[in-house]
Amino acid sequence: MRVADFDFDLPPDLIAQFPPAERGGSRLLHVDAAGALHDRMFRDLPALLRPDDLLVMNDTRVIKARLFGHKDSGGKVELLVERVTGEFEVLAFIRASHAPKPGSRIDLADDEAVEVLARQDDLTRLRFARPVLEVLDRLGRLPLPPYIEHTPTADDEARYQTVYANEPGAVAAPTAGLHFDEAMLATLRKQGIRTAQITLHVGAGTFQPVRVEHVADHRMHSERYTIPQATADAIDETHARGGRVVAVGTTSLRALEAAAQSGKLHAGSGETDIFITPGYAFRAVDALITNFHLPKSTLLMLVSAFAGVDTIRAAYAHAIRERYRFFSYGDAMFLEKTHDDLSQ
Repeated sequence: MRVADFDFDLPPDLIAQFPPAERGGSRLLHVDAAGALHDRMFRDLPALLRPDDLLVMNDTRVIKARLFGHKDSGGKVELLVERVTGEFEVLAFIRASHAPKPGSRIDLADDEAVEVLARQDDLTRLRFARPVLEVLDRLGRLPLPPYIEHTPTADDEARYQTVYANEPGAVAAPTAGLHFDEAMLATLRKQGIRTAQITLHVGAGTFQPVRVEHVADHRMHSERYTIPQATADAIDETHARGGRVVAVGTTSLRALEAAAQSGKLHAGSGETDIFITPGYAFRAVDALITNFHLPKSTLLMLVSAFAGVDTIRAAYAHAIRERYRFFSYGDAMFLEKTHDDLSQ
């Protein structure tokens, strides 16, 4: 398939610049297994779930990954931490007129400085003098996606984070989870619907454009994930009872499918660069809650694999006509896995 097969025209005013007034106040497009489209609100989600279903959520926490400083020469530097690799070290994207050389220093605010260790592909390995997460929390700026045009505010720091975020390390939010509030989670518990957690620290690579012509030529960025044994056990129990595993977000889905490549889902930690495209045979996930994704993106390819290429094209065309809000702060979809061959 060609990357152009996943392109579509999106009116710029449909790109959500701010979250809805309240979590859960967004719209929800239900795409059922037959490909039929149903306009709902996110608060209707409990009615679409069954008592034996299991929701799997990504508990990663977004860090303030953007830093500003200058080189010894005085040149300005912008850092975007891609991954925290240790208590004092990170891999980061660097924006500067001339890339700082290994062995040099980048000065930040408050007399903080980082040492440039080495280049690693498009990234640079850096060492902090103090614990990384401590410095980022004090000096960093929330790394809102490039299509959100305002400077991050205190409201963004609260709303660009799920209510169940726990493990710091993400550069981007698992945005399907932004729709859930504590009241919704309580409703699900009363309905007998269980939840389980995985951790996948979303990297900045999630926003990198696909620069090749043919889908098969694209190489995914790698992300680290952890699946607790309790989550793996809950998934096995859910399937044994005939329930559905519902991934909350593409990050949860990618982690689960990466851990189930052998045919059985395995608990533990690992790196994944899994690239899910039409024709993929899903092994772990039965339904997906997700937002609307960018044209020609790997995430649009993923949902096309899950619900069917033609079904997703129709769903996105419908969403544009009905003026759904797109991307991170936008509206949501509930996708049931296709039962036909549209994804082939």
